[in-house]
Amino acid sequence: MNTLDKTIYLDPDKFIFCLEAVPDIEISTTTEVLKNLELLALEQGISSIYKTCDTIEGLEESLGALRYDDHNFKDYEIIYLVMKGEANNICLNDYYYSLEEIAELFEGKLTGKIMHFANTKILDLSEEEAQYFLDITGARAISGYGVAFNNLTSINLDKSFFCLCQEEDNVIEIVEELHQKHYELCKLLDFRLYY
Repeated sequence: MNTLDKTIYLDPDKFIFCLEAVPDIEISTTTEVLKNLELLALEQGISSIYKTCDTIEGLEESLGALRYDDHNFKDYEIIYLVMKGEANNICLNDYYYSLEEIAELFEGKLTGKIMHFANTKILDLSEEEAQYFLDITGARAISGYGVAFNNLTSINLDKSFFCLCQEEDNVIEIVEELHQKHYELCKLLDFRLYY
């Protein structure tokens, strides 16, 4: 499998794992997301691992490899998913997978992590759906946006969110500070965090 793997490394204590859905992993392109992760490393010192996937097996394999092969996994606070989908699902290669299915794939494997979705998909979960995901995966929080991509990507707000996550542990304070700094953008994109 020839996935695009890129490590952007600066500070050993600050990591983001980004998995971006692409139509075909055999075709290598530099996406806006990858460019912005490189800027985040240069400007804020936040390192990341970037991978692409085009199937649910690729998603599972990438997160499994990260978990078992990367000795720094405990330092990855954010799993950043850039993929299409709707309220409670993701779409990979025209196949839809519910967040319940994703939760079961990663049962107990995301302990203490924040799973963050870019606004390429809407994140709209009921209280029960969110709690199920958090309970099954062990994730600390799941976040994203209520408004999908409409000529306005969430990448700048994502970067600010990532920086705040590196500085603060309390998710409520992170969200409050994000709204203080970027109120209009948070409202426009309908930033959401379930914890």
